Amino acid sequence: MKDKLIQTAKSALDYAYVPYSTFKVGAALVTKSGSIYSGCNIENASYPLTCCAERTAIFKAVSEGEKDLVEMAVIADSEGPVSPCGACRQVMTEFFSPDAIIYLTNLTGDLKVITVKELLPYSFSLHEK
Repeated sequence: MKDKLIQTAKSALDYAYVPYSTFKVGAALVTKSGSIYSGCNIENASYPLTCCAERTAIFKAVSEGEKDLVEMAVIADSEGPVSPCGACRQVMTEFFSPDAIIYLTNLTGDLKVITVKELLPYSFSLHEK
């Protein structure tokens, strides 16, 4: 599934709307039911209204009734594997289990495999006891 998610995330880069940063990010996730959702970052002149690729993919899945998210890939044209912002990390903790795998990569194939809990170890979460 890793390769399919990375390829789907890479395809999402084509749809990124980034006239301000020019930094395209793509994301793709798979749900427990096997559905795949992708997303790209979408900027706005009022920068706080920008939505990251990770949250775009998550919100697409949730808006279609999918709340059990299993794995995610995130890709950008970055020097090393791209890393989600803090807001995306917090949203990930809402819909992924703490042990869910997240693939962070770039266009040259550098890869970091990390869990949601490793991304945000002290999150506000329904999953943490």
